[in-house]
Formats: sequence, structure tokens, C-alpha cells
Amino acid sequence: MGTVKPPYELRFLSIARRKKNDRNMENLTKKNESHQYLCSQSMEYIFMRSSFSKLFIVFGFLAGCSPQKNLTRNDTQLLDSLRAHIQYLSDDKLEGRRTGTKGEELAMHYISNQFKEIGLIQKGTESYPQSFPVNEGKQIDEITDLIINGNKLNVGKEFFPFPFSPDIQLEALPSIAVQEAGMPWFFDLKETLEENKNNLHFDLGEYIRTNAKKAKDRGASAVFLYNTSSIDDKLVFDGKDKSEPIGIPVLYVSALAAQKYFADKAATLNIKLRTGISEKTRVGHNVIGYIDNRAATTIILGAHYDHLGYGEDGNSMIRNFDHPMIHNGADDNASGTAALIEMARKLKSSRATNNNYLFIAFSGEELGLFGSKYFTEHPTIDMKTVNYMINMDMVGRLNDSTKTLTIGGYGTSPEWANVISKEYYNFPNKVKKTAPDLVIKIDSSGTGPSDHSSFYRKDIPVLFYFTGLHTDYHKPSDDADKINYNGEQLIIRHMLSTIESLNNKEKLAFTKTKETQTSTSARFGVSMGIMPDYTFSGMGVRADGVTDGKPAQKAGIKAGDIIIQLGDNTITSLENYMQALGKFKKGEKTNVKFKRGAETLVVVVEF
Repeated sequence: MGTVKPPYELRFLSIARRKKNDRNMENLTKKNESHQYLCSQSMEYIFMRSSFSKLFIVFGFLAGCSPQKNLTRNDTQLLDSLRAHIQYLSDDKLEGRRTGTKGEELAMHYISNQFKEIGLIQKGTESYPQSFPVNEGKQIDEITDLIINGNKLNVGKEFFPFPFSPDIQLEALPSIAVQEAGMPWFFDLKETLEENKNNLHFDLGEYIRTNAKKAKDRGASAVFLYNTSSIDDKLVFDGKDKSEPIGIPVLYVSALAAQKYFADKAATLNIKLRTGISEKTRVGHNVIGYIDNRAATTIILGAHYDHLGYGEDGNSMIRNFDHPMIHNGADDNASGTAALIEMARKLKSSRATNNNYLFIAFSGEELGLFGSKYFTEHPTIDMKTVNYMINMDMVGRLNDSTKTLTIGGYGTSPEWANVISKEYYNFPNKVKKTAPDLVIKIDSSGTGPSDHSSFYRKDIPVLFYFTGLHTDYHKPSDDADKINYNGEQLIIRHMLSTIESLNNKEKLAFTKTKETQTSTSARFGVSMGIMPDYTFSGMGVRADGVTDGKPAQKAGIKAGDIIIQLGDNTITSLENYMQALGKFKKGEKTNVKFKRGAETLVVVVEF
């Protein structure tokens, strides 16, 4: 798939968006100036009119002249810092901070510089950063070439090799109608597609793999597939297909090219072929800083800083856009990254010194928790010393009306119940008759679609701070001008209060919780109830977690098992696992084949 380079026109889009942001800031400034002018004029009016009754009437109006009550110098500095961090990280020049891109690198350097300025100890593998690989599947190499009768075909447009083709070079003079040993064989998919057009369980990909292996065993040196029927076979190069190479090249030729070269079944073709398939990888970077209080235990605070780039990984909520669009991710998750930096600043001078503190800005979260999972497998501290982990993901959209803050992981330690209540008051001396500053919504589960899940799976108590989804989620419109900076400041205060409240406690006990359902039941009507390991690069789908009471758990499938077959469908990737799942209905039973260590097991699953 690779990084999509922004077209020339997009530069004008970026300039236009920046101008729009400039206009928004200008309008906001004018609005504030107008607000201040009105307040000053009202104050002047009050002093001119000394009537106590008029003063009393206007007093309520004047209470709104200050943007926030009891705004201290520290408050102002925190708000300014949050605004500066989020505006930089969500600027167009970072191009959406997609993992492994220049934009991610700019963000990585920014966070590293902030950690250095605060005085954090370097705790990555290359100063503050910790690099990790991201396997994107397979790609067709540039050496891939097909020439038929002296005419070179366009790879990707007129033909493509299947991902299970080996790197090979051959020349041959085959006859289309004759299946001769040591020669390429040709297959028209028309009859197979027409016979199975109403068969919901028919898997064309598995059919091709199975029959290509049979052809190889019978002596074919290559297999050429084409389709002369009116049925759309939907075949494309699938880089996520992790099937093992079968020993001979298997190619698909487009209908137009097939009509040109394969129409005469008696013809002999002059074929020159070269195929090359390789792994496609990129490199992501966590950023890690440390406060060493010489304590026996360490608290980890984390937030992912990567986002969607131009949406080229297929995770944008804008499904069909006619040109690439930058997804700046101000709330998701520049807001959490900004909070992480400012928590580091506050804890550097905090008196809560009975724990060390490790601050991790993760990358690869949007691809499937790559960065946090890599850290838990390759930690830069002793994981046995970790007390608990706090994750900040999308903490910039606190609703001023409901004031609702969701905190996940509440059930991962009994101690959380002693320090987290359903209402939070910013100042201890506030009278409880007033409305709370935050209304806490509790979620007990230690898992979910964010980085705390990776730590929960290591039996570490977690908390997950989250202000909720919104209409800009995973869209280009998630911009800095929509962040509730005052609300984020309150969340930082809550986190700091929680940490300081636990400062004199022993290491927190860990409690298992029910798995959060993150599978595809909403899309397909049935679910296995597993949390896939998105970082797994082998053949099949590895279960990173299994939900209690769901079909997989009831059948005895455990975390770490690798599903390699679902019914008649061989599982080669997460994508074709989803496709296979979509063929079943509630109440149906099927066999599931999976690997557990060196064993291959089969169980019956009922959906």
C-alpha cells in the first residue's frame, strides 16, 4: 500500500485550510476583544451609576467576563502549553502523523524535545525513541515482468502475481489447450464462477490456492488464470494474504489481455516471465522518557501520537474521497499526547515520589496497537516493577454540558474504587451542593481499542481516560479549533489527583476483567469473540484475547492460539478471516482448526 504522496493540488488545499484556521483564530481574537470591551464598558457603567440595586443586577453579568473562574498563572501556562502542543501536532505540515512517515518523524522529534526540556531521562533504545517494525504484508517487486508474444503487459493493470508466488524466472512456449508437464497451464474461471454464484460458502481464493497446488503436483511450471464470464471475480493483489509460497508462479490476467492472447485455444504462446514478491515493512517510533525517584515501583503514563495520514491505510471514516485529505487528529490523539507531556512536567516537580514515572508516546496505535505491544514485548524497564498504567486517548472533547469523562480499566484493581468517584470537584473546599466539574462514567474492562490493552495483557492494572466519540472521529475535520482546552486541563488535574492519592499505597493488586467485544458481530451478525493480534505477520489469525461467553471461549480457544481454518475456509489473513466469518449465521456450527504451540487442534464452534 505504501505512503500516498500528496498531489500538487493538495498543497492548495493545505494552504486553504491554514488560511481557514487563521481566519478562525482572527475571529476568535476579535470575539474575545469584543467580550473584554463589553465587560470594561459595563464596569465603567457600574462605577458611574452607584445604585446598589443596579450593581447587584449587573453582578451576574460580570461573572461571565472571565473565561474561567480562579484562573491562576499555572492554569494559564498549562492552557497555553496544551494549545501549543495540539496546534503543532495537528498542523498540516505533519500530514496526519501516519506511522513510518516524515510527519511521524517530525512529531517524534517534537515530543523528544519536550521530554528533554522537562528533564526526563532518555529511556528509548535510540535516546528517547524506540523504533519498531510494522509489517504491511507483501508487495509486488519492480522486477516482476510478463511478456507474451513480444508484448510487455502492465503489472497491476493487465496482470498480477498472487502473493503465494515464488521469486522465479521462466521462458516457455506453451499451448493454451494442452496441460503439458514442465509448461505453464491456463484456466478460465468462467465455469467455476457460474457454478458457485449462489453458493455463499464458496471461497474463490481458497479454490485458486488448492487447484494451483494440484496443478503444481501434476507438473505445471506456472498457472495463468483469467475470467471470460460476466460475473465479477473481484480478484486483486492481496498483500495481506500470508499463504506460504506453493512453488510455482500463479498469475491473474485481465479480461482484455486474456481476450487478446488467450482467445485462440490452439495457439502457442511465447512467454517470458519474472516474478518477485517481498515483505513490505515500515518503521514506527515510540518516544520514552523517565523520572527516576529511586523507587521500587514505576507508574507508566502513555498516549499514542500517530494518526491516519491521508487515510491511505483504509481507516478513515470518509470512505470515498476523490483526492487525498489530511487527517490531522487533533483529538485523536494530539490531545492525549499534549496531556502526556504536561503530566510529565507536573510530575517532575511533584512531591509524589514513591514511584518512578515512565512516559511513553506510542506510534502504530491506529494500525492495531503496534507500538504499545512492541514495548511490552521489548520493555526498556523491568516490567515486574510496574505498578500501574494510565492511558490517555482522545481527551480533548469534554462536553461542557454533560461534563462526562469515561474512565476505563476500573475493574483491573480493587484500589481504583477508593480513589475514583462518580463526581469530581476541582477544588477540595468546594461545597458539594454545586455541580461537579467532571461526571465520571466507569468502564470496568481492562481491554479496548487503545494502548492500555497491551499492558492489561501483561497483568498490569490500567486506567483509560477518554472524553468520547464525536462526528469528527477519523475524519479530516478533527482539528485543533474544536478542542476543549479548559476541559482537558480538568482531566489532567484528575489524573494528577489520582496518582497523588495513591502515592503512599503499596503496589496495586491486579484483577482480571471481562474482555471488551471488539469483533465484527455488528457487521456480520455472528462473532467468534476474539481480539485479533494485528501485529502478527504469520499465516492465520492469532487471538490476542478471548471474550468470556463467546463462541471461541466456549469451544476452548485461548489467547495465543492461531486460527488457520474456519469451516472450509483456509485463514491466511485477518481480511479473509472476516470474509469467512461473514458466511455464517447465528445458530450455525462449524469446525475451527487452530495451532497451539506445536499442536494443530480442531474444535466445533457454534455461533
